[in-house]
Amino acid sequence: MIEPIIKVKDIAWVRLRSPDLDEAEKFLSDFGLVRVERTEERLYMRGTDAAHHIHITERGPAKVLSSAFLADSEADLHKLAAEAEGASAVEPIDEPGGGLRVRLTDHNGYTVEVVHGIASAAAIPVQRAAWNTGLRRDRKGEFTRVSTAPSRVKRIGHVVFSTPDVKGSVAWAQRHLGFVASEEVHVEDDPDELLASFNRADRGEEYVDHHIMMFGRYPRVGLNHVSFEVHDVDDVWAGHEWLKGQGYQHCWGIGRHTLGSQIFDYWNDPWGRLHEHWTDSDLLNSTHPYRLLPRSQGLRSQWGPQGPQEFRDAASE
Repeated sequence: MIEPIIKVKDIAWVRLRSPDLDEAEKFLSDFGLVRVERTEERLYMRGTDAAHHIHITERGPAKVLSSAFLADSEADLHKLAAEAEGASAVEPIDEPGGGLRVRLTDHNGYTVEVVHGIASAAAIPVQRAAWNTGLRRDRKGEFTRVSTAPSRVKRIGHVVFSTPDVKGSVAWAQRHLGFVASEEVHVEDDPDELLASFNRADRGEEYVDHHIMMFGRYPRVGLNHVSFEVHDVDDVWAGHEWLKGQGYQHCWGIGRHTLGSQIFDYWNDPWGRLHEHWTDSDLLNSTHPYRLLPRSQGLRSQWGPQGPQEFRDAASE
């Protein structure tokens, strides 16, 4: 059992670098994010929830720069700065939204920002149609009409990194960020050989997403994908049709994962970095037992296409 320095409470944003901010903004807007602020060198995008921003793009050669996670308190930032090897001091964030952060370097050499005190924004109202299902009849006397428009991204959900060392990556994240493994996947006949590890925030009895960080085994280190929750399955499908109509490169979907249970759809940005839409995730708390599964049970779709080689090979540096 790894004793964590702190326990983060959620994911905050992903920070990428792209050579063309106009092209980056067009893709992210078509994907369903909303611009908060843009300078000559940076682009900040948000969802419909109250988080100030959930995606940062810096101008320059395409590169994955960092992922950020929310600390519970400023005191946790000071604890992390004092106890984590190689940590920065607690420093102000000189960017829109403000706040404080500690910067770390993870097991795979990526920067991890642990942040606190970021300004909130007013949530963007979203009209959601009621549904009629086999169990409930909630929409009466009303028609459903889905707009021809991008998805409505709600929030950032998780990041997934490819790595040749899953166990070492998980140990670092659990020590520095306080994650707990929800489920892990092993080579079919060898439970000691981990292929993937799905980790959630440890919030005790509070229910949280099945995972906010996952590691998958691959010969090369890189970002497999960054994932965003949309409001419902109509948003997944409407977003799919919109992105297809705009000529973007589709990777995988639409389907339903086994681990996490999300209905998913994956798209490449103009520089080949995978962005996922999802809805309907499993929610777990401390009463949920850890599970270790063979590949044949864990890494598959419940329905929809199975993962293509392009997805398994995704490792953007």
